[in-house]
Amino acid sequence: MTRPSVARVYDYYLGGSHNFASDRAFAREVLRVYPELTAISRDNRDFMRRAVLYLCSQGVDQFLDLGSGIPTAGNVHEVAHTVNPRARVVYVDHDPVAVTHSRALLSGTGGVVAISGDLREPRLVLRDAMLLGDLDLTRPVAVLLVSVLHFVGDQRGPAELVAAYMNATVPGSYVALSHARSDGKRDAAATEEVYNRSRSPSPMQFRSTGEIQALFGDLTVVDPGVVHLPRWRPELGEDADPEVGEDYPALAGVGRRD
Repeated sequence: MTRPSVARVYDYYLGGSHNFASDRAFAREVLRVYPELTAISRDNRDFMRRAVLYLCSQGVDQFLDLGSGIPTAGNVHEVAHTVNPRARVVYVDHDPVAVTHSRALLSGTGGVVAISGDLREPRLVLRDAMLLGDLDLTRPVAVLLVSVLHFVGDQRGPAELVAAYMNATVPGSYVALSHARSDGKRDAAATEEVYNRSRSPSPMQFRSTGEIQALFGDLTVVDPGVVHLPRWRPELGEDADPEVGEDYPALAGVGRRD
């Protein structure tokens, strides 16, 4: 609790209360160099909501949320359950405090579990998701990697991780991901620098548009493609504003396994 956590810092950006003094101090340091990050975090949250609604409309009723953080109001299970109360959601995070918070918040909520796991170990994560979360890999699954792969360095093979999860699923499964963009606003790079300092909760690696597109591998990227966060199917949201500059610093997309 005395060291900042990616999950709890993100909770602070969103205006949540599940964070500690160490998280708030680090978040304020980031926001001093890039104050727009709170608005981008909200855009990211809105993308997640729209992606879940879209996936529900495609008949998906199982969600594996990797690097889920703390499932505060409006998270995956709440969105999915507005469409399908029987949808199953497995939240996965490697931060033990985030997992403990999640389990307390989800107590008594049917069809939803929070498990401890590192998304960089897909075999173990999938095993536990099946054993503890009743994830059924014989039916379509939506794998969510929302604002998390920029915390996975190139040496850990982020594209290979996406492929490993999707190769374990059946046709008709999807991956939804969002990612910080290196060829966007120049001052956004200051965020990456702060996250890469010694007291950071986790190193961060922005990627180019081409590198983010490559994360989808041989999946079919659904319309409108890999685009700025607010431009991904804004018609599915409330008060969505697609009017953003071409240098917007984050991209998102959804890919389908055929």
